[in-house]
Amino acid sequence: MADVIAVVLLLAVAAYACAGGTDYGAGFWDLTAGGAERGARPRWLIDHAMAPVWEVNNVWLVFVFVIMWTGFPTLFQTVFSAMWLPLALAAIGLVLRGAGFALRKPLRHLAGRRLYGAVFAIASLLTPFFLGAAVGGVASGRAVPGTEASAHAWSNPTSVLFGLIAIVATAFLGAVFLAGDAARYGAPDLVGYFRRRALGSVVALAVLAGIMLTVTRSDAPHVWHGLTHGVGLGLVILAGVCSLATGWLLLRRPGVWPRITAVGVVAAAVLAWGAAQRPYLIPTSLTVAEGAGAPGSLRWTGLVTLVALLLVCPAVAFLYWLDTHGELEPLSDTDLRRTEPDHDDPTELN
Repeated sequence: MADVIAVVLLLAVAAYACAGGTDYGAGFWDLTAGGAERGARPRWLIDHAMAPVWEVNNVWLVFVFVIMWTGFPTLFQTVFSAMWLPLALAAIGLVLRGAGFALRKPLRHLAGRRLYGAVFAIASLLTPFFLGAAVGGVASGRAVPGTEASAHAWSNPTSVLFGLIAIVATAFLGAVFLAGDAARYGAPDLVGYFRRRALGSVVALAVLAGIMLTVTRSDAPHVWHGLTHGVGLGLVILAGVCSLATGWLLLRRPGVWPRITAVGVVAAAVLAWGAAQRPYLIPTSLTVAEGAGAPGSLRWTGLVTLVALLLVCPAVAFLYWLDTHGELEPLSDTDLRRTEPDHDDPTELN
């Protein structure tokens, strides 16, 4: 049962990396879009593409935390004790990012919109970095049980590289999805704009992945061995194939298939990391069996997780379907004005 819950935890991490990562990537391109005039069109697309679904993607983060503290309490205690600072900064970034995105659109004053837009964009950059840095601390085996909080746990070479890879991976996902959204919204200029950024991001991601394999050989040898042998190597190859397929599909025409292969890149990379750590939750100090909770807790965790997934997954899938079919278009200013009662018309006042 512990192994099953560990696989579920890894799948939840992969789901959050793909779903939440797409939103973080949109924030990255919002940050790099340029000034108010030059960046108006990309930001317009980002607002329209993210508005219907950006909150729901954090469902997977809730799954990750719940499964961690109920299924593997020792892992939860170790990670949050040793790396409370980067995780706290990531949590602050989540809050500021949501507030910035929600508050910038209704404001009429340009200065206020710029302020909240900057908060949204910068938080979209810092949050995945700190989350990736925490994962790097786990992968390099620095957050062993009993470790006190220190910068060494998350500011080491592996952590920094994982943080940078998280930023680039989210930027890659965001660009691929925004290129498809640009085609859906009938904005051919933005199709090319985000296609170029997606292709550049996948190249940068490949370079960082190569550097990561070099660094982990000495800094995280257990993970390096897992990534270069067996199931881990197979998933790394799958991520590479999906990267090439995404580039080829983007050069043809953005649509559904580039999104699928882009998600395959990130999902395969996350699953490769999980497979590389086997049989450890924290290499090489805490195995899955050692970190698991009581058998009764594991059984209830599995049952509740199954019920939650049966309820949540269809709803989330339906939400994505509605969004991609244009059924969740946000109301424009004209639409809002049409819903206001006409005080000159007595029928509107009754």
